[in-house]
Amino acid sequence: MKNVQATVVKHTGSHYLLSILPAWELFPAVIRGKVRLQKSTATNPVAVGDNVLCEVPDDVSESNPAIITEVLPRRNYVIRKSTNLSREAHIIASNIDRAFVVVTLAFPEVKLPFLDRLLVTCEVYGVPVTIVLNKIDLLRKAGADDLIAAFHDTYGRLAGYDIIETSAKTGEGIDTLRQALAGINLLSGVSGVGKSSLIKALDPNLNPKTAQISLSHLQGRHTTTFYEMYPLKSGGFIIDTPGIRSFGLLDLQPEEIALYFPEMLRESQGCRFTPCTHTHEPGCAVKKAVDEGRISADRYNSYLGMLEENTKYRQK
Repeated sequence: MKNVQATVVKHTGSHYLLSILPAWELFPAVIRGKVRLQKSTATNPVAVGDNVLCEVPDDVSESNPAIITEVLPRRNYVIRKSTNLSREAHIIASNIDRAFVVVTLAFPEVKLPFLDRLLVTCEVYGVPVTIVLNKIDLLRKAGADDLIAAFHDTYGRLAGYDIIETSAKTGEGIDTLRQALAGINLLSGVSGVGKSSLIKALDPNLNPKTAQISLSHLQGRHTTTFYEMYPLKSGGFIIDTPGIRSFGLLDLQPEEIALYFPEMLRESQGCRFTPCTHTHEPGCAVKKAVDEGRISADRYNSYLGMLEENTKYRQK
């Protein structure tokens, strides 16, 4: 028996795979009961990306797994309101060098309020973000150039996020995306946006499951069942996640939400009142910026939606 520090690279219910990164030598592990029950309100007190202390038997195997005894402090994480009413939160991944949020403007269409909630959460917990605009070949074929330009204007020029256009089918943007993947990276988005296909395009040696879009609902079928990290041949690691159908905010008070919209934070320095909700106050620089086109009306409406929602999308 030896005590080691390792990283969680796959989570399958109550069982885990670990590796001592940057080496990729996997071994199975389970949680010691007291770790699972430590004051955690999350549905998964141990997440992919967590660094853990564990006891590893000399003959470690599936029938004789390592025992996780402690989860080390996280430097950041991505978390969402859980759909499991018995707990408050679900940790998607932790200790992330960069999150790559994959979206499509069709095939299926990603609703912008969903994207905005995910971006806000990354801002709150200190996770750098790049937006991946996938299936760009289909968008161009559909004559959606104006839609593409509007997206770049809203999220690139005004909000300040880096955007990489990609197509797993044609290979466009794959080299650019590959070069951006350093360290441990999270690939996240709704079902059907092509995360698994992108992973396979990034490294043909990897073969995550893919599925066709459901034509009846224009939504993706869930293909990734568990959270899992993959090593990339070009270097670094990527965490694939199940498609997320809803994303609720957690740990945010209403007056804090605007702080995590970069363009609203920038413009709010000119507001007459502090704090300002940017809804009804006279002399609000944010509302003026929306009227003058320096803040996207869609992003502002997402912000208003977050203010209005209560138990469904934020903690009271």
